[in-house]
Amino acid sequence: MAFVQCSGLRKTYTVGDEEVRALDNVSITVEKGDFIAICGPSGSGKSTLANVIGGLDQPDEGSVLVDGVDLAKAKDKELSEYRNSRIGFVFQSFNLQAHETALENVISPLVIGGVGKKKERRERGMKALERVGLSDRAGHKPTQLSGGQRQRVAIARALVNDPQMIIADEPTGNLDSSRGSDVIAELRRLNSEGITLIIITHDPNVAAQAKRVVEIKDGKITERTGAR
Repeated sequence: MAFVQCSGLRKTYTVGDEEVRALDNVSITVEKGDFIAICGPSGSGKSTLANVIGGLDQPDEGSVLVDGVDLAKAKDKELSEYRNSRIGFVFQSFNLQAHETALENVISPLVIGGVGKKKERRERGMKALERVGLSDRAGHKPTQLSGGQRQRVAIARALVNDPQMIIADEPTGNLDSSRGSDVIAELRRLNSEGITLIIITHDPNVAAQAKRVVEIKDGKITERTGAR
């Protein structure tokens, strides 16, 4: 069975007096351990698709089966548990708290979810920072880190709950090419460890690193490229 199976997804937003169909009968399958890139221009629907798979949004129609569970029918509590325990998110803008250290940012999902005691959270946070090579920056605040280091802190935060899948939305968008390459190399390494990886990108160079590429335009999948 596929790890992610989306069928007949439709999602419409109202912007002013206009209706925008972000997803128009989209179907996609992601195998466990896969690494796919979802590509398309701004407004194509790629981020909406990622948010639906990640349980951040729900479709108007269609089903979203993740490991056999239909997110489209899940209640808020079930979606929250899914996001906190099975999915890691990495965003273009890093979404780090400026007043917190790298370690405090990394363990924030554990604090919000009420997971473990202080010592366990710290141990898990340090382990996640070690996985991205930043254990020596645990006490640094975001302003004391480079852009690439901030993104790796964001990746460590995505890892702290030992997720089965990471969804990265334009993870290199705010980085120069060198730091962006480092971040993609880190994500590829995590995928090699068995983590399912979905990257949302408009950059063909980033997409070329994936095993599969899915192109979306005007809410419809227009092309699929097989494994390299």
